[in-house]
Amino acid sequence: MRWWKVVGLAGFAGVVATGVVIARAERRRRAYTPEQIRDRLRTRAAEAGPPPQEPGTTPAPILPESP
Repeated sequence: MRWWKVVGLAGFAGVVATGVVIARAERRRRAYTPEQIRDRLRTRAAEAGPPPQEPGTTPAPILPESP
């Protein structure tokens, strides 16, 4: 085999492997229901706490959750 064929096959294998990784990540991402995503975001926001305020400013009011 010529060296350029080997390089071409290696490049093709790399593209295929990248596609597999992307497809797996997409399947994992789509496995969550919208409610699960909302719950996770709310949990992360609660853990993070309110954003730091600059001196002399008033924080924005927290709106109630919509159904």
